[in-house]
Amino acid sequence: MKRVILGMSGGVDSSVAAVLLKQQGYEVIGLFMKNWDEKDEGGVCSATQDYEDVMRVAGALDIPFYTVNFEKEYWDRVFSYFLDELKNGRTPNPDVMCNQEIKFNAFLDYALKLEADYIAMGHYARVLEKDGRFYLARGRDENKDQSYFLSRITEKALSKTLFPIGELTKMEVRSIAERHKLYTAAKKDSTGICFIGERNFDAFLDKYLLSTKGRILTVDGKVIGEHSGLIHYTIGQRKGIGIGGVGSGEPWFVVGKNLKKNILYVAQGTDHPALFTTELLGEQATWITEKPVFPFKAAAKFRYRQKDIPVTLYETKNGSIRVVYDEKVKSITPGQVAVFYDGEICLGSAIITKGRPLEEKYRFLHE
Repeated sequence: MKRVILGMSGGVDSSVAAVLLKQQGYEVIGLFMKNWDEKDEGGVCSATQDYEDVMRVAGALDIPFYTVNFEKEYWDRVFSYFLDELKNGRTPNPDVMCNQEIKFNAFLDYALKLEADYIAMGHYARVLEKDGRFYLARGRDENKDQSYFLSRITEKALSKTLFPIGELTKMEVRSIAERHKLYTAAKKDSTGICFIGERNFDAFLDKYLLSTKGRILTVDGKVIGEHSGLIHYTIGQRKGIGIGGVGSGEPWFVVGKNLKKNILYVAQGTDHPALFTTELLGEQATWITEKPVFPFKAAAKFRYRQKDIPVTLYETKNGSIRVVYDEKVKSITPGQVAVFYDGEICLGSAIITKGRPLEEKYRFLHE
């Protein structure tokens, strides 16, 4: 009997993954990862609640489960990266880094030491094997597909990974949970960044990073307000800027940051040209199965749940990835992940560094 170590989060997805693995004849061992230990504003530690839910589900399914503490690894490999990126004026994606560094790295290493044949996760994604190579494919549920967040894991990890719910829709997953009377059947999906949850994001950041107030300028150089610290803003942001009612009455958007001068740049109007770029540069490219031959055409996503964007990819002399769009794209965000696809196959990703503006006069926003 093949042994599978299943990452159990306390949610309905990993709970149903356990059901399916048992039905398929695997020896299933649940493993609860403790990556973060801090109470929210209400004095509640969500990890404790999730652990109790895992305990209930494991008991109902009669599978053993254990807890492993990855708090140090998480701090060193994910949270420190997250803070450094914010200090550099970028907007990182810690959920992508958590998959790369913790779930499909530290967790996998730990599972193999327990003589596991596979690890399993409750992600909406699939592993396809062809001619001895392993490929990451989108989940069948287009609305829940999580291949975006898995775009920086390795083929080695994929070869040891099962995604039991990858062929299912969320509705089907909840239906299975209800039929098996699982405690998590009606539990709502978690939202927000993995370690922050649904607490006040700005207040959380102020505990770890010093933020300095500064001027808000229009792209034409007019001072129209004061920001609370550049770490609290992201490119494309519309809400929470604090300059409503100024100008034409149209919404304002964050379009750039100047770290040296501590300036936040904004533009008014949903179609303002300063919001758009025609291409971007990406660094730290990761190719899941094999490095492609450049140049090549692909589909790309620059944020989760974004519609596929037709692009052409080039490799620069210094190893960066130049991504040229077929049509202009709005609000690409440095620090976020550009993920590349060939049909249903996720090829890999790169970290966005900067874009090329639609109009040359706005180049200063991307330097």
